[in-house]
Amino acid sequence: MALNDIHTPVLLERCVELLAPALEKPGAVLVDATLGMGGHSEAFLTRFPELTLVGLDRDTDALAIAGERLARFGDRVHLVHTVYDGIADALDGLGIASVDGILFDLGVSSLQLDRAERGFAYSQDAPLDMRMNQTEGITAADVIATYSEHELRNIFHKYGDEKLSARYAKAIVTNREIEPITRSGQLVHILTVATPAALSHSGHPAKRVFQALRIEVNQELSVLETAIPAALGKLALGGRIVVMSYQSLEDRIVKGFLQTGASSSAPVGLPVELEQFKPELKLLVRGAELASDEEKARNPRATPVRLRAAERIKVAA
Repeated sequence: MALNDIHTPVLLERCVELLAPALEKPGAVLVDATLGMGGHSEAFLTRFPELTLVGLDRDTDALAIAGERLARFGDRVHLVHTVYDGIADALDGLGIASVDGILFDLGVSSLQLDRAERGFAYSQDAPLDMRMNQTEGITAADVIATYSEHELRNIFHKYGDEKLSARYAKAIVTNREIEPITRSGQLVHILTVATPAALSHSGHPAKRVFQALRIEVNQELSVLETAIPAALGKLALGGRIVVMSYQSLEDRIVKGFLQTGASSSAPVGLPVELEQFKPELKLLVRGAELASDEEKARNPRATPVRLRAAERIKVAA
């Protein structure tokens, strides 16, 4: 199967349009902080012949696939095995002081969803893993086995906005006392049985629980809270950042950092805004931009996307 058949980059043309003004100059550097299978990166390297790419990913499978896909670009490509909050260390290790473009495509990747053995998809029975980096960390099975009922209820509610979080947590704790819950099929069955008949037609009962487990296993929100300011700290004057989020908790974090950077820090009542208080960023889109109906039809994984973008207009303090 060809790579283009298994992965359609989300909002590719819009990402190119937003980042192009910062990438057209000779010697420009782009960081793809969520490399995945390299679909976005391949397009940028093709369209900007003098561009250097730094690709980050915590998933060794993704790095291997992207490395093969991008091999024809030679020494214009630098791939680093790291979580995206390691962006500053990755760039320092390459001797790159600042960059012109940064792209984040958050959430679970096509590769992780489509490979059943990774345990991300509730539609296929597989070991409950869900680690984006399979070389370290706890698995979803570990969370299910060791978290208290109270802790499970909290993560289902906080990260999945699951209204039946208490009911599902209780059912998991009850069932794990009978036998270990190690496979996605087991968990789906437990959740399905625990769902009241009146709510059985309001979406798959496992959807929000699986999302919450994935976020907890990979510490996605705490990583993002570190990654966005770290990325902004490496963005050159005139550089641009584009972030695509797929759920409201991620988007809220991104929105907070970008809006803060685009706001004056002057004390209230100053008659004239002094240079040191002027915004460091300029927002490039109004609010969060959504995919068009055409994009959603062509690529269903774009349906929940929220895109935000900004340009650095003042050197960081």
